Amino acid sequence: MVRTTLSMLLILVPSLACFSEVAPAGDEAETDAGATSEDSSATANAESSGGAATNDSAGSSGDTDDSADDSSTGEGGGYPDDVTDVLDLPWPPDNYAEPDLPEHFESSAVQDLINTPGDNPVTDNGATLGRVLFYDTGLSANGTVACASCHKQEEGFSDNRRLSVGFEGGDTGRNSMGIVNSAYYDNGRFFWDERADTLEDQVLLPIQDAVEMGMTLDGLVTVVEDQAYYGPLFEQAFGDAEVTTERISFALAQFVRAMVSAESLYDEGIAASGDPAVPFDNFSDEQNLGKQLFFGPQGNCAICHVAAQAPGAPAPGQPRNVAIFQPVMAINNGLDMNPADEGAGGGRFKSHSLRNIALTGPYMHDGRFDNLMQVVEHYDNGVQGGPDTDPRLMPGGQPQNLGLSNAEKQAIVAFLGTLNDEVIMEDPRFSNPFR
Repeated sequence: MVRTTLSMLLILVPSLACFSEVAPAGDEAETDAGATSEDSSATANAESSGGAATNDSAGSSGDTDDSADDSSTGEGGGYPDDVTDVLDLPWPPDNYAEPDLPEHFESSAVQDLINTPGDNPVTDNGATLGRVLFYDTGLSANGTVACASCHKQEEGFSDNRRLSVGFEGGDTGRNSMGIVNSAYYDNGRFFWDERADTLEDQVLLPIQDAVEMGMTLDGLVTVVEDQAYYGPLFEQAFGDAEVTTERISFALAQFVRAMVSAESLYDEGIAASGDPAVPFDNFSDEQNLGKQLFFGPQGNCAICHVAAQAPGAPAPGQPRNVAIFQPVMAINNGLDMNPADEGAGGGRFKSHSLRNIALTGPYMHDGRFDNLMQVVEHYDNGVQGGPDTDPRLMPGGQPQNLGLSNAEKQAIVAFLGTLNDEVIMEDPRFSNPFR
């Protein structure tokens, strides 16, 4: 508990550009889901959205939903020309609903973190629609910005700018965080300040934000209705072609929840050994040292980043989460003694998963750190003690000082690099579908 510094390692990470944020009027713009009016959160209900429409497709070679009307597909199956002239989508749809995940993702400690609501499970057709919406610049007021503009696949579904650029060139108020493994945050709240109750609420806010995308919900529905390629996609996902904001939010949320990162060098090592405490055969000596520091008492990062439902190590016999690498709550990680940005209150901010963290800089809600070494150095000897600083960073009531050597700090950075997942960064299921 004394050396928890690095455990906070990623309170630093960004929110959604479509998960970024724009601050309320008078504050700096954020890049989460925009500083859009929080009153406009879309409470998706299964009836009007069709509840994530049934889809029996188990992959790109699976069967399609037999209930789909022929009007939504071309002759002999497949999408009609209205879709294929604009979009490069496989038929049958890609597999989003039943990912082949490694065993360490199946433990109860990990499964209990999933925030998927019962009325919006991920389906192949729903996530396919969400993919198109995610990449469609037509959802912004001047047709220049999409969710993907601030959540780039090659950059860990984040943005390498300190602040992202909105539809009219303005800067968002907070850094854009990576969004992989968004499904594994059990309180279900989104944005750096956790102001969105659910992912379904969150995905509509950047679209309405005055800096990010500048649309109204009525305008959004009209734009989507006017594109001929959407009718068949809504019909496949929800049973008919009706466009509603709830259905848009459901589809976008399905696509984001389907972004599960589980094929990193670390995943190969933990699958082979089953225990993060032992050296991994596929790691270098430096990477194994970094892993030892991360999980051990000297760096003690895991007390926050690999916790289960509560801070601290699991009790003997309790299932362990060795997959998600994300604090389970918003935390004040000692960036400022008197924070100008209160976040969720008291300078507390949500963090996203450390997976692909080497790709998602700059770091922290305001993008103040350019690289991971600066982040590690903050937790080593830069924590600012304030009344709301997390006590795990304040042993004996004083800011922690880990006393890590330069080689040890480099080793932790090297370990964090093993969480990069090149498969999801290049997976065509999550790429731009527009021709």
